[in-house]
Amino acid sequence: MPVPTFSRRIARHLSVLLAIAIAALGLSPACAAPRAPVVLAAASLQEAMNAAADGWAAKGHPRPVVSFAGSSALARQIAAGAPADMFVSADEAWMDYLAGRGLLRKGTRTSFLANDIVLIAPRSTSLRLDLGKGADIAGALGKGRLAMANPDAVPAGRYGKEALTSMGQWSKLSGRVASAENVRVALALVSRGETPLGVVYATDAMQDKGVRVVGVFPRSSHKPISYPLALLAKSDSHEAEGFRRYLLSDEGRRIFARFGFGRR
Repeated sequence: MPVPTFSRRIARHLSVLLAIAIAALGLSPACAAPRAPVVLAAASLQEAMNAAADGWAAKGHPRPVVSFAGSSALARQIAAGAPADMFVSADEAWMDYLAGRGLLRKGTRTSFLANDIVLIAPRSTSLRLDLGKGADIAGALGKGRLAMANPDAVPAGRYGKEALTSMGQWSKLSGRVASAENVRVALALVSRGETPLGVVYATDAMQDKGVRVVGVFPRSSHKPISYPLALLAKSDSHEAEGFRRYLLSDEGRRIFARFGFGRR
């Protein structure tokens, strides 16, 4: 049945108005510019994740918007309804926390990075400790405090507490901890000389010229350090899955390897 001339005229008029509105907003006729995914990532991933986001953008995609903080803080924000598309945690426990609340998209969770925890001191120190032989960390502290991410909540702090406990040193150190909201704050405390020693990830120590590694915690002293990522169930970004796949690709993993991360 032919479309009435009047109806065709209205349709053309609406099309023109839509085109004008799209042009005024600076959009393509198909409104094709996809929304950049919002990624909430553990603080220790800052340099590597930004490099990965740049790599993805270089392929013609909108650059992901990445926010960094302690995994515990980010997981709680997501549980409270914070809008995001992807979560990258520094341990499995906080990803489990969200999974138990049905907040992850099924089939997207993957453990993809590994790390180590180390004992650091200001660059100027000449201290060396063999942590595999029960070194006296409390004695090395003198009258100072041990900088750590919150050992009761933040993954880096949890790993550190577990390692120190297995080494029989936590009882001597628990009352001398300078607890930080995330591992990068702990790193800064040592770098600025506010504490003589700190526990951070090996990858963090690589990023700050103000510190040096004085000992590496044996991997047998703590659970394997595992960074999982997953899309969030409420995500509506069409770009998020593509970026997830990019992070897991050989190219993506090479980016993280440049910053000292191992593979899971």
